[in-house]
Amino acid sequence: MIRVLVAEDQSAVRAGLVLILRSAPDIEVVGEAADGERAVALARELRPDLVLMDVQMPRLDGVSATRQVVAEGLADVLVLTTFDLDEYVFGALRAGAAGFLLKNTEAKDLIAAVRTVGRGEGLIAPAVTRRLIAEFAAGSAREPSVDLSVLDSLTRREREVLSCLGEGLPNAEIAVRLDMAEATVKTHVSRLLGKLDLRSRVQAAVLAQELRI
Repeated sequence: MIRVLVAEDQSAVRAGLVLILRSAPDIEVVGEAADGERAVALARELRPDLVLMDVQMPRLDGVSATRQVVAEGLADVLVLTTFDLDEYVFGALRAGAAGFLLKNTEAKDLIAAVRTVGRGEGLIAPAVTRRLIAEFAAGSAREPSVDLSVLDSLTRREREVLSCLGEGLPNAEIAVRLDMAEATVKTHVSRLLGKLDLRSRVQAAVLAQELRI
């Protein structure tokens, strides 16, 4: 069972999200929040597996709320946004969000996204995955903002997995490409995130793009 906290300031939209999620037998909505401060407080209290977080909310915006939730290790965060590319999305990824979805996502895709993040895999709306990662990595300058020496701590296999993450590949596809078990891929991802001091596989994908590996 995936325990989800829904944070959305528009009551009608929030009710719709809750209705969709509760239609899935393996998803439990454990709480609802109408602003960022409440979302963080409920995440501390309820310790859900995942917070479905709107970016534009009163009292505390979704990016700042995401930063707090991730920094405290309270839950994974899946961000909801109206736009496919904007400063909110970039800010959410920097804050350590596991990924983001557009608000016009179909019900079945929302449920699939929650399941994906619930498995520990990052997710970005499919229509913009590579475009988003590339643009985020490029930033205002074309030169990498990270020194290549950060890769020195990685094994050869971990570098290969990092490269696949940079292409936006899920664990199953990485397993096929590198001819290893999916569980082994998850282990490599966890280890490289720890070595590189990253909060999510999406941040790892951005780093791979920055370093052009």
